[in-house]
Amino acid sequence: MFRRFLAVTGLTLGLALPAQALDLDDMSKAERDAFRAEVRAYLLDNPEVIMEAVSVLESREQQAQMAQDRDLIAANRDALLNSDHSWSGGNPDGDITLVEFIDYRCGYCRRAFDEVEQLVDIDGDIRLILKEFPILGEQSEMASRFAIATLQVAGDDAYKAVHDALMTMTGPVNETTLRRLAEPLGHDADAIIGQMQDEAVSDVLAANRRLAANLQISGTPSFVMNDEMLRGYLPLEAMLQLVDEVRTQ
Repeated sequence: MFRRFLAVTGLTLGLALPAQALDLDDMSKAERDAFRAEVRAYLLDNPEVIMEAVSVLESREQQAQMAQDRDLIAANRDALLNSDHSWSGGNPDGDITLVEFIDYRCGYCRRAFDEVEQLVDIDGDIRLILKEFPILGEQSEMASRFAIATLQVAGDDAYKAVHDALMTMTGPVNETTLRRLAEPLGHDADAIIGQMQDEAVSDVLAANRRLAANLQISGTPSFVMNDEMLRGYLPLEAMLQLVDEVRTQ
């Protein structure tokens, strides 16, 4: 459509040139002014062209972003899937692996919590990996340090119980509230709190931050589903649909 428009405009301007050869730099000022007037008149008569062009541009940008994301995921696949410091649940042999970067003080992470749990339960063939990625201040980091320390001191089941409790707890995160959270779960609060500032915990946070930077992830929740990057919250229905799409690729 636009090439035809350029050809018509070229004839209007008295330029015996094909559309693809039209060069605005070679026009005189009068020719450029006339061309611009023709463009303006055409767009006013056909405003839908603008929306069509915007849609094409957005589609191209989305495709380019998806291709870049796949390259980033491929380059960081081992750190995503095989690190020895991240909790892994769901189906360990699932055909889909969902990696989630989380912050316990993030409202959208809390909103996504139940839906991710439902997704894993409903599907039954998804492996879930959690990456502690505190970005919302001191309380976020304290919560993540407590969760990582729990994993290191008490193991996978204890971590998952603490993770679930941190995602649903209200009020501030401090040593008192963390003790209150740990004790009903039967965990050794002293041992866990004593581990929180250990270098091993700091190393996990540093590794997760490097990985997030390599993947160009700056917010939470962020997900990697096989070769797809999902930046931000998605409702359960959209995630189920994406799972189906990933399986048919």
